[in-house]
Amino acid sequence: MKNLYIDQRFFFALFGVGFLYVLAFFFTGFMQVAHGFLILVFLVFIIDSLLLFNQKNAIKAQRILPEKLSNGDESQVKIEVFNNYFFKAKTKIIDEIPFQFQKRDFLIEKDIQSGKSVLFQYILEPKERGEYSFGNLNIFAQSPIGFVSRRFTFQKDAMLPCYPSFIYLRKYEMMALQNEFLLGGIKKIRKLGHTMEFEQIREYVQGDDLRTINWKATSKRNQLMVNQYQDEKSQRIYMLIDKGRTMQMPFNGLSLLDYSINATMALSHIILKKSDRAGMMTFSKKTENKVAAENKSGQLKKISEALYNVQTNFYESDFNRLYQDLKFSIGQRSLILMFTNFETLDAVNRQMKYLRGIAKNHLLVVVFFKNSELQDLIRKNPENMQEVYDEIVAEKFEFEKKLIIQELRKYGIFTIYTLPENLNTEVINKYLEIKARGML
Repeated sequence: MKNLYIDQRFFFALFGVGFLYVLAFFFTGFMQVAHGFLILVFLVFIIDSLLLFNQKNAIKAQRILPEKLSNGDESQVKIEVFNNYFFKAKTKIIDEIPFQFQKRDFLIEKDIQSGKSVLFQYILEPKERGEYSFGNLNIFAQSPIGFVSRRFTFQKDAMLPCYPSFIYLRKYEMMALQNEFLLGGIKKIRKLGHTMEFEQIREYVQGDDLRTINWKATSKRNQLMVNQYQDEKSQRIYMLIDKGRTMQMPFNGLSLLDYSINATMALSHIILKKSDRAGMMTFSKKTENKVAAENKSGQLKKISEALYNVQTNFYESDFNRLYQDLKFSIGQRSLILMFTNFETLDAVNRQMKYLRGIAKNHLLVVVFFKNSELQDLIRKNPENMQEVYDEIVAEKFEFEKKLIIQELRKYGIFTIYTLPENLNTEVINKYLEIKARGML
């Protein structure tokens, strides 16, 4: 009888019996009434138990899980419950969801007609990559009497992997194909030049670059003809993800490392759609999780598997080791997007010679993050002296970030300085801009 649970209605009935016995202490006529009511309560208890336990598979249920979770994105979990009892069953559904969500009050109540089923769903939003283990799917069924409940258990120990964000890759692809990106309005990219991959000769239309006029073809056709070029393809783009201690800082439940990994997935998808080669690696004390830049059909899955369980190691990142590894492992000039986080100008100056060494052989873009908490302090109107001090300190840190950008630009190193939640849009837009300008 380990699946039998006594409900509150039974205890209320016993409380009523006890009250009758108290009255019988003062009024002897209530004693027989109290005895009869006690017998009635236990008879109803037995009948209720028999109603619930006389069928073996009276309740059937299943948990319908997605194939995998997407880190930082909402995922739907569906539950279907079928009632085989001959009466309407009142059910309480308690799903033992993974401990990472820290939700201990999960409870859904449903009334299910005899021979009918109900299908409903709830939303989970993971904030960590890795494995998510579900416990039992517990269904507590009551008859209309409601003295006892019977527990049914289904689908014990289901496991679901959580990968870097992949749900919105299609949205980024559609935006990238139009060469414009939505970030506080439409930001259009103006092409300032072209690469040297010839595609075809066509008729001149108003707005074409005059430098592309093919004078030989013009003289033959007796009308203006221009050379049309296409974007150079099969260029190598590497994403370097710092997994040192500075990337552990959390914003809206996700660490900077998780934001960087999600951006790497989104950018890799666009790179492969543009017929370029996407590669990545992580670094801290040494370089790890290396994926060579390729444009094969399974490249995005290979990158996703490499990033599946990457965690910060709380070390100070070794840029000297990174520079040496890049020098020997990436021989051809490539676009390198380095996801890291510099908080002070001194931190940048300590690593500047290594960054300059990388930028000498490659087109380097350093990606670092705005502190959204500091942005809130700057925008806030101070009301007391403490808030004034806080605002001044926040502005000092923000000004130092601007000095970092200027220092990097002085040595030809491009930067992306953005809020974590805008990272995906910023890195994709920078990649499209570099492609449009023919800078690589």
